[in-house]
Amino acid sequence: MSLIAHIDNVPLFSTIQEAEAWADQYNLKGYHEHNVLGQIGYMGGEKHMDIVTAMIGGPVRTSGGVTIQTTPVSTSGSVSGGGGGGY
Repeated sequence: MSLIAHIDNVPLFSTIQEAEAWADQYNLKGYHEHNVLGQIGYMGGEKHMDIVTAMIGGPVRTSGGVTIQTTPVSTSGSVSGGGGGGY
């Protein structure tokens, strides 16, 4: 897994496949992009707000029988990439 960062405690991945696999746990489809320090990352789910809302209830299923665990890089706040988002 290539975790780039967390934005609002949501993981940002280096590949679309990882982002979509993570989103599948929350019954979300698709992905969207964020730019963090010049690097494009992929976040599962088409809209950022849908992801944040879905995470409140926790994962609803596993991806291939395994829940994808991610640990925030920092608990001191959100990472802002200044792009992508679609709030």
